Amino acid sequence: MTLLQALFLGLLQGVTEFLPVSSSGHLAIAQHFLDGFEQPGVFFDVMLHVGTMVAVIIYFWRDIQAIALSPFRRGGDSGVHRKMLLLIVVGSLPTALIGLSFKDFFEGLFDNLTVVSTMLLVTGTLLFVSERFRRGTRKQGQLTLGDALVVGTVQGLAIVPGISRSGSTIATLLLRGVDGETAARFSFLLALPAVFGAALLSLRHLSAVPAGEFPLYLAGTAMAFVSGYLSIRFLLAVIRRRRLFAFALYCWAVGTLFLTYSL
Repeated sequence: MTLLQALFLGLLQGVTEFLPVSSSGHLAIAQHFLDGFEQPGVFFDVMLHVGTMVAVIIYFWRDIQAIALSPFRRGGDSGVHRKMLLLIVVGSLPTALIGLSFKDFFEGLFDNLTVVSTMLLVTGTLLFVSERFRRGTRKQGQLTLGDALVVGTVQGLAIVPGISRSGSTIATLLLRGVDGETAARFSFLLALPAVFGAALLSLRHLSAVPAGEFPLYLAGTAMAFVSGYLSIRFLLAVIRRRRLFAFALYCWAVGTLFLTYSL
């Protein structure tokens, strides 16, 4: 892997991880069409996710700090933050169960361009329907255990390449009557345990990384962090303006193009 490839993959991961267009789908398409491109090793892939995870932590630092300290505080908004902590834990359970049980099967679809393209069409449809029928005004304090379980399940299924994790979870919350910005915040916060768990599991691959490639891994991670942070800001602005239709059209266009090619 060259420095340019590492930076490109970091940029691709950072932009598509948070924008609802599927990072796994874009990586699959890149692998299929770019000459000489091969899917990076597991540890590098996780490092890119760590870069985007750090972007979430920094952007939502006040929320994360309040949620983490809520069991030790009383008064103010501590009750709301304790509830959010519970919801994140509950939502992470189906994600972990699905991920650990079906990870190999879903990742085996990575090379299937027909599946990837079809799932991009599904992502576009989810975005269109959620934006078309969103009527919700529920805020953070009104999220329920049912919301957490449903969204956690959707997040687990988003391991399928072409299904956008952020897009599918945000769309699900919008359809359940949750306010757009609240939906995005919960989606981002719910991703943290999953990414952190994947990072821990990937440490077993650390010894297989050539020492000379560590600077490339760090460069890709840094690019994923910067582009991911900017993508979070951009997506929140888009959701406030109710403009998810543009991402639906993009997913439909890309999905249709490569589905036509693969058939």
